[in-house]
Amino acid sequence: MSKSRIPSFGATPFVRDHCLCLHAQRAARALARRFDDAFRPFGLTNGQFSLLISLNRPEPATFGSVAAVLSMDRTTLTAALKPLARRGWVKIAVDEEDRRVRRIALTTGGKTVLSRALPVWWRTHAQLDGLFGDVNRLRHDLRALSSEMGGL
Repeated sequence: MSKSRIPSFGATPFVRDHCLCLHAQRAARALARRFDDAFRPFGLTNGQFSLLISLNRPEPATFGSVAAVLSMDRTTLTAALKPLARRGWVKIAVDEEDRRVRRIALTTGGKTVLSRALPVWWRTHAQLDGLFGDVNRLRHDLRALSSEMGGL
């Protein structure tokens, strides 16, 4: 068995400056903070807003379909739904046709908070769009990256 060599300090700034994962995490945290601040008056986090908007459908959603849209596992989704259910913003019910399936729907309260928060989402995105030269290219690249990596 060979001894592992301790990397030189020179590797540290190189990784710091080139690591896609690090830059994606930092960008995600910065965006999350901005949207958390924007949604705070509604008692929402950016993650809760994303969850509520993913439930804005004509028919109640299955756990699997919501988990797929948000790229999260069912356990994480269940945990994320609990505070929303406690606040009366979502309702979880057993599917009438298949008792093994649970469905999630926005309640009237959930639709109300979502309708109040959506204009803030639009305004915040308009501000962010002004910061980037080709924001549509950025969105395209992020979607491509998340789609490509989602299968790994």
